[in-house]
Amino acid sequence: MKGSELRIEVVVVLVLGVLATASYCATVTYDHRALVIDGKRRVLVSGSIHYPRSTPEMWPDLIQKSKDGGLDVIETYVFWNLHEPVRGQYDFSGRKDLVKFVKIVAQAGLYVHLRIGPYVCAEWNYGGFPLWLHFIPGIQLRTDNEPFKAEMQRFTAKIVDMMKKEKLYTTQGGPIILSQIENEYGIVDEAYGPAAQTYINWAASMAVALDTGVPWVMCLQDDAPASVISTCNGFYCDQWTPKLPDKRPKMWTENWSGWFLSFGGAVPQRPVEDLAFAVARFFQRGGTFQNYYMYHGGTNFGRSTGGPFIATSYDYDAPIDEYGLLRQPKWGHLKDVHKAIKLCEEAIVATDPEIVSVGGPNLEATVYKTGSVCAAFLANIDTKSDATVTFNGNSYNLPAWSVSILPDCKNVVLNTAKINSAAMIPSFMHHSLIDDVDSSEALGSGWSWINEPVGISKDDAFTRVGLLEQINTTADKSDYLWYSLRIDVTNSETFLQDGSQTVLHVESLGHALHAFINGKLAGSGIGNSNNAKVSVEIPVAFASGKNTIDLLSLTVGLQNVGAFFDKSGAGITGPVQLKGLKNGTTIDLSSQQWTYQIGLKGEDSLPSGSSSQWVSQPTLPKKQPLTWYKAKFNAPDGSNPVAIDFTGLGKGEAWVNGQSIGRYWPTNISPTSGCPDSCNYRGPYDSNKCRKNCGKPSQELYHVPRSWLKPNDNTLVLLEEIGGDPTQISFATRQIDSLCSHVSESHPSPVDMWSSDSKAGRKSGPVLSLECPFPNQVISSIKFASYGKPHGTCGSFSHGQCKSTRALSVVQKACVGSRTCSVEVSVNTFGDPCKGVAKSLAVEASCR
Repeated sequence: MKGSELRIEVVVVLVLGVLATASYCATVTYDHRALVIDGKRRVLVSGSIHYPRSTPEMWPDLIQKSKDGGLDVIETYVFWNLHEPVRGQYDFSGRKDLVKFVKIVAQAGLYVHLRIGPYVCAEWNYGGFPLWLHFIPGIQLRTDNEPFKAEMQRFTAKIVDMMKKEKLYTTQGGPIILSQIENEYGIVDEAYGPAAQTYINWAASMAVALDTGVPWVMCLQDDAPASVISTCNGFYCDQWTPKLPDKRPKMWTENWSGWFLSFGGAVPQRPVEDLAFAVARFFQRGGTFQNYYMYHGGTNFGRSTGGPFIATSYDYDAPIDEYGLLRQPKWGHLKDVHKAIKLCEEAIVATDPEIVSVGGPNLEATVYKTGSVCAAFLANIDTKSDATVTFNGNSYNLPAWSVSILPDCKNVVLNTAKINSAAMIPSFMHHSLIDDVDSSEALGSGWSWINEPVGISKDDAFTRVGLLEQINTTADKSDYLWYSLRIDVTNSETFLQDGSQTVLHVESLGHALHAFINGKLAGSGIGNSNNAKVSVEIPVAFASGKNTIDLLSLTVGLQNVGAFFDKSGAGITGPVQLKGLKNGTTIDLSSQQWTYQIGLKGEDSLPSGSSSQWVSQPTLPKKQPLTWYKAKFNAPDGSNPVAIDFTGLGKGEAWVNGQSIGRYWPTNISPTSGCPDSCNYRGPYDSNKCRKNCGKPSQELYHVPRSWLKPNDNTLVLLEEIGGDPTQISFATRQIDSLCSHVSESHPSPVDMWSSDSKAGRKSGPVLSLECPFPNQVISSIKFASYGKPHGTCGSFSHGQCKSTRALSVVQKACVGSRTCSVEVSVNTFGDPCKGVAKSLAVEASCR
């Protein structure tokens, strides 16, 4: 390092914003203000898209929508256990094709931040580590341990070499401008003692020595070595300052755009006004690189979820939803924020921020000024009260918990609390899954089934004295482990003979269990995301003579976070006891000789649906545990995203044409309380604020990628674990019912008008704009239009006492029959229904 700037030689070509195949010599550097690309400091907006949580067919559209939303960089983790499920055997096919994903980003003209880790957390199974690491003799993960460091270095080098071979680093003309080593280690490093700092120093040195030619970062690692950049993760990072602030830029690698969903939890959502506030505050306080975690969350296909109890949906309330559609107004409002910040880029990167007093403890002005270039941010961080401030001789109204952006230190281009972008009301159109082979939307041209045997049924079963921990036994090859024991009930002095029942007491490390007595389900128990352990007391009745106790233990994703998370166990470790015996004694069965079976018999052959064992008879077994179901179906017409509504089933896993769409669990209900009727964006956000869907299934709808479907003759296979009725499930196609917007006279004019207004020396007023979500749609009707004092929110607007009689006809004339329309919000357009009163325009429209 020389002076305050680390210089790294790179090769890059920018042609009309697109990375081209030719190249010329350039540099990627960083200093105390920003990343420097081709000798120029840059303000960069980034977004996370995890390639395996969508499909290769979705990637180009997701990345283009990201670019259209104002992103410069796509950030992704690299998932070690996905790529090396068996040591030395690699898989980069299909959704795992990392190189293809990076190249698609490059083709869109965006940069890449490759977060190799290789620990990723990410609510991903085992934090992204392959479980075979656990079985290496003497290994300790994420510390100064030679066996672990050797494996970590080998995989990290493997990924770096792959990227180099494909010429994907900026040193080679590629898109990768940053890489990450380790991940959020600062949260847990204290637990690892002095070895933690040794490990972090080694990790940084190892990464830099791989000679990628681009900077490396360590997120949430304030004591990171000087050779890497320490960065911030969190809901807010405006108050964070990196160590070595005279050498490192202020970077935010994870701005949590929402939160993850857990089975048994309500659905998290983060208001866009708060997210925009956090973004603007970060750039106001000196930040120059900000990444949304997530920009598109996607789906946890297969058994990839961590947690435990992470749901299959990884929507994350991201600007692009799980199905690849824009979440409005979040996507649109953030796009406006990005444009506003980019209007300030020249000033931001030219100098350090200067804090200016504008009166009051919760009011703050920040100025970036050098020569004739000036940009300012005005913030009101009060959680309740709006304020009027004077800045540079002008008066500005600041809503509570908002930031106004002034690219010329005079005129407001955007306030984070005032949304110009239209909202969309999404819905799912359900298609009955009926026995109608003539219907193109019918699933169920005939159900067939196979009963999964209860207890031991495979040749590789084995016996051990005592109870075994599950993960060490299964190596996570399956969610399931059978514990089976035969007992002899012949002693009348011990067992009750008067019809009363004995109680089976079972304790498990988690995550759920089912108890069968002589092949019949006697009871179940489940943990939750806060406590995975299970303790059950199940009344049981034994027959005279030989009896079988079969306990099915199951996992719902392995622990992915926390110090020593890899040592978190699962399964029935005891005690297992019989209580309530005739003489009041308890029999402990824990030390008996148990028989074990890893996985279910059907898992080896049934998910593809091709087995010859399927039974087809007029009477379909329903509400029976451990039943496999299969049906043929035709894909729904059209191109709208597809989901399956699993209402009617209990818990299990589903496969479409042999590909797992993930675990389903519609019977796991969220708490009845904790969801407010309305969400107040003002004030600090946390993951429990603004939740919705209390008292309902955490997840009913499960994404089926269109690319996995054929027009006809698709196969759906279900493993129903606890019992349900497959004939009740249905297709659902994602669509947009309505567009809504509510713009007041105090809103700034659209950000897009800033440049033309500045050149012309004029100032436009607020404008309400609508745009149908799909290219082939037009606005077909105006459901509601009111200018004056309308009330309510999108989908439930109502007129106030003050209203213009012209509003509906004006909006209809401007919008109906067009894909997009704009209406000026002023008395010049609608007349003045109530003089001297602040007015607004609310509109709801339909597209067809």
